Amino acid sequence: MFISIEEVLKKRKGKVPIRGWVYRERKQKDMVFLVIRDSSNIIQCVVKQDKVSKKEWEDANKLLIESSVELEGILEQDKRAPTGYEIQVSKLKVIQFADVFPIKKDQSPEFLLDKRHLWIRSRNLTAVMKIRSTVMKAFRDYYYKQGFYEMAPPIFTPLASEGGATLFEVKYFDKKVYLTQSWQLYAEAAIFALEKIFCISPCFRAERSKTSRHLAEFWMAEMEAAWYNLNDLVKSAEECVAYIVQSVVKENSKELKLLGQDIEKLKKIKPPFPRLKYAEVLKMLKEKEKINIPFGKDLRTIEEDLIMKHFDKPLIVTHYPKEIMAFYKPVDTKNPKEALCFDMLAPEGYGELIGGSQRDININELKKWLKKQGEKAENYEWYFDTRKYGSVPHAGYGLGVERVVAWLCKLDNIKDAIPFPRTMLRYTP
Repeated sequence: MFISIEEVLKKRKGKVPIRGWVYRERKQKDMVFLVIRDSSNIIQCVVKQDKVSKKEWEDANKLLIESSVELEGILEQDKRAPTGYEIQVSKLKVIQFADVFPIKKDQSPEFLLDKRHLWIRSRNLTAVMKIRSTVMKAFRDYYYKQGFYEMAPPIFTPLASEGGATLFEVKYFDKKVYLTQSWQLYAEAAIFALEKIFCISPCFRAERSKTSRHLAEFWMAEMEAAWYNLNDLVKSAEECVAYIVQSVVKENSKELKLLGQDIEKLKKIKPPFPRLKYAEVLKMLKEKEKINIPFGKDLRTIEEDLIMKHFDKPLIVTHYPKEIMAFYKPVDTKNPKEALCFDMLAPEGYGELIGGSQRDININELKKWLKKQGEKAENYEWYFDTRKYGSVPHAGYGLGVERVVAWLCKLDNIKDAIPFPRTMLRYTP
């Protein structure tokens, strides 16, 4: 009965059987040092010529990086070993002798992306994927605990939710449809049945961007709730993000350390988060950064990074100018130039984590803003139906899974926050 390397390290002594892949190998005259990895950790194993059979010794000397093996031996403490213990091997079975592994030290980022199907085995990417798994689980856990239902949205859609310029067109039998930008319009229909819902699903944006913050295919964790206003929504978002961060701290401290993240800093990410209106952000940028941004201009990456220099928690920015917002974001009756919406910005230059808003329930307003944004209102008749039959106030947000993962893992590029990135220039492997 094989056990994981992490279980071996907890056992601390005795006979242990493991299986995995050769992470490092070093051969001497009468000993072979193997560092074996599995999904849980790594451990050094020592094969001595006089402790194994002739075939096992010959096999040990033929092993290259990424060969797959099963072995058994006695666990001993050794402070010089990578994880403080090593296995004195008594049995060795090779499952497959690997070819020479094509990835060496100091390869270019583009080469590693070309070999992503192999590089995903690296310890850093393995750590990132474990944290990503915790992020998605924590989002689900938080909303299940709040009495929400999970609902799967369609991926093929007939129209835009975030603007037609970033739609991916798809042939759908003899018709034309698009890959989803967000579940939002369908979620707004479903809240009249379930009231409180969430999903985690892929989204697609055909943005012609080559930055380290953009992907063409990414995952969104989204929620929508009947009877919510903007304040309810912001409270839900900050509590959920704090819950995600603390879940990662609890479940993935080993991975965070491997990635060089400051765990004590993350422990302080708890509600409430600071809040500013968009107009207050402009004022702060002018006073502290000597940058004069006119009201009505969207915040660029450079402005977001500058404002976040002054915060060590995520910042909630509300009431962006209505003129630059999506058609479904309602105006604030207290100031018709502002929309009832918010973004959540991450510290340390990781950009927007969340975008959300109340939803406009006035059909005439929806039609007016669709026309202003170059969309055909007649394509949204089914959406207007949700406002005709028992309409109620409601709100929702979308959290970019990769943005959160990049922030928590201290990544330089969002491409490393997803197993197989898709960008403007990359659609393989």
